[in-house]
Amino acid sequence: MSNTSAFPDWHGTTILAVRKGGKTVVAGDGQVSMGPTIVKGTAKKVRKLAGGKVIAGFAGSTADAFTLIERLEAKLEQYPEQLARACVDLAKDWRTDRYLRRLEAMLLVADKDQIFTVTGVGDVLEPEHAVAAIGSGGNYALAAARALSDVDGLDAEAVARRAMGIAAEICVYTNGELTVEVL
Repeated sequence: MSNTSAFPDWHGTTILAVRKGGKTVVAGDGQVSMGPTIVKGTAKKVRKLAGGKVIAGFAGSTADAFTLIERLEAKLEQYPEQLARACVDLAKDWRTDRYLRRLEAMLLVADKDQIFTVTGVGDVLEPEHAVAAIGSGGNYALAAARALSDVDGLDAEAVARRAMGIAAEICVYTNGELTVEVL
C-alpha cells in the first residue's frame, strides 16, 4: 500500500495463513517499524474472533485494522458460520462507505475451511493452494509456505512457523516474534 498521508512511513508486518491436514493456522510477526527504526518488536497482529471459530490477521495501520476487525466481528454475528458472506459484506462496506474507504489496512481471515484476503478496493480473494500472506514480508512467507506445504511430516503449524522464519531472515520489516493461532 502506498502511504499518501502525512503520517510517518510505518512498515513491518508479515501475516501468513496455512491450511493443511485439517488444520488452519494464521501466524503474524511482531515487528512495527517507522522508516529504518524498529518501534516495537512484540505487536500482536493476529487474533481469534467469533468465539474462536475465525482467525484474523492484519497488515497496515493498527487503528484502521482494529476498526475493520470490529466491523468483521459484527458481520460474523450477522452471518454466523458464513465467513465468505461476512468478508464480502465487509469488503462492500469498506469500498462504498466514505469513512471506511480511507482506512489503510488489509485483512487475512480464516476459519477451519477457508482463507480469504480482504482489501479496501473490494477484493475478497481465496487462495488456490490453501496458503495466503499479506504485508511487507508476505511474498517471502507465501513462497516458503507453498514450498513447505508439500513436505511430508510438516503439519500446518510447522509449515507456518518455518515459512515465517524464512521471511524474517529475508525481510528487514519482519521479525521472528510470532503470534500463532490454530483452528
